[in-house]
This record gives sequence, C-alpha cells and structure tokens, in this order.
Amino acid sequence: MASLNKVLLIGNLTRDPELRQIAGGQSVCKLGLATNRRFKSQSGEMKEETTFVDVTVWGVRGETLTRFFKKGDPIYIEGRLTFDQWQDKNTGEKRSRLQVTAEDWQFVGGKGGGSTRTSSASEPMSDAGTSQGGSGQGGPDDEASYDGGGAVPF
Repeated sequence: MASLNKVLLIGNLTRDPELRQIAGGQSVCKLGLATNRRFKSQSGEMKEETTFVDVTVWGVRGETLTRFFKKGDPIYIEGRLTFDQWQDKNTGEKRSRLQVTAEDWQFVGGKGGGSTRTSSASEPMSDAGTSQGGSGQGGPDDEASYDGGGAVPF
C-alpha cells in the first residue's frame, strides 16, 4: 500500500525558538507555529481559524533557525508528522502528541521583500526525534540521536 507523510506549512512563530543540546551533544530546536485559515461560513460571513503546531528542527538546521528567527516572524516549514508517546513522570499516565519534524525551512517575506533562502535542501535529515523514549520534562526527545550530517546552509 502506498504511503506519504509530508507537511508544508507557512505561518508565524508563536514564541522564540528554543535550542538545547540532548545527550550526545546533538542540537534540537523547538518552536511553535500559528497558521491561519480564512473561509466563508454557511451564512456568508468571513471567518478566520488559527491552528497551533509544535515543530522540532534537528542539528545544524535548528541551530541556524534559532539565530535568524524570533517570535512573530513568518516561516515556511517542510517536514513530516511525528507521533510521540511517553509516560508522564509525575502522574504515570501515558501521554502522546502529534507534531511536525522539520526537514527544511525557508525565510518568508523578509526585509528584502520576499527572500526564499533555504536551510539546505541538498541533504536529507535522519529519523532522529522519532524515538519513543521519555525525557525528564515529559517529552520524548532525550534519548533521540542524530548523525549531525549536513552543511551550513549559507
């Protein structure tokens, strides 16, 4: 059976990107993204719906993104859906979430009137971040590893 897991999003950052190092020295960047959908309701009234998405960017791409973006900035994200599961250390409950693992990103808009510089489309990302290990903060990323491949994007 055929399968496709591809996500394309354009939105604004809901907070400053958060960069941290996991065990083994690998960088991981976490960010929040808000996307808007405008549509006409059955009554003919224009409405707007906002969707909030958690995004993880691994390695050099995440480090670079953190240097150039802040809360409110527009960004294009290309990646895949990732389903993470872990057990909450405080309550013992099984937890899960659906998020986007970014494989590429681009500047949108920008001061120069529409920059489209990419992070690096030449090298694919590994499957880091798909582990189902637990973290001290209740998230699944502490035991993930990434090979660190990829060139500086500029």
